[in-house]
Amino acid sequence: MTALSPVGEGFDLAKVDPDSTPGAEDRKHAEKQLAKNFDELGSLQEKLFAESKFEGRRSVLLVLQAMDTAGKGGIIRHVVGGVDPQGVHLHAFKAPTDEEKNHDFLWRVRKELPLPGQIGVFDRSHYEDVLIHRVRGFSTPEAIEERYGIIRDFEASLTDTTIIKVMLHISADEQKARLQERLDRPEKNWKFNPGDIDERQHWAAYQEAYQIALTRTSTPDAPWYVVPANHKWYARWAVQGLLLDALRGLKPEYPAVDYDVAAEKKRLAAT
Repeated sequence: MTALSPVGEGFDLAKVDPDSTPGAEDRKHAEKQLAKNFDELGSLQEKLFAESKFEGRRSVLLVLQAMDTAGKGGIIRHVVGGVDPQGVHLHAFKAPTDEEKNHDFLWRVRKELPLPGQIGVFDRSHYEDVLIHRVRGFSTPEAIEERYGIIRDFEASLTDTTIIKVMLHISADEQKARLQERLDRPEKNWKFNPGDIDERQHWAAYQEAYQIALTRTSTPDAPWYVVPANHKWYARWAVQGLLLDALRGLKPEYPAVDYDVAAEKKRLAAT
């Protein structure tokens, strides 16, 4: 469904236009498809969940990474929000707590992995430990370098989980406009974080950190996709397509029951 290709050899983040809309006809058509696809997405999710009740082990993990204001919340509401919440596990990773700091950086991530039958969604993730840590110097260069390999090995170990990693890619100008809107509209003031302006001073360093993380950790089994996100409607449509493609690839089916359906119908009718 999606025209996006996974990050591979020779990928250059700087050449991805955040204003582009690859594969989409126009906004009106994309929004119609977004709504139309909810039924299929919900059906696939229900089948995956049903499988887990009969010893199925498979799950899906959607990792969302982005600069602030890129639209992670909108993706969660408008894409994942269309499926049965009992089959979804959402976790937003904030700054680590004191307890979490006492463990390795993947400790808190392992605790939030989706259970069999679930679609897991990470709002930020273990990649913060090679992104903000690299930009702000929270860990040594040697520790960060080691983490790329640790992350690849960790994701490779999740053999029952289909991993979709998405970077929502916006421009600095678009972020500035979205932050301005949060300041201009009183009902959005609560979403503004003064620290976001401080982080803008490191824009170039973050782009470099993303370039390294994307190319070092995109693998055939856990690929990265860079989704142009200056247009919110496009980002939502594109991420829905990636999620649909992953679920279609799993081909989940309702499990066969171990009782005689016809006989149970007769028993029920007699009550």
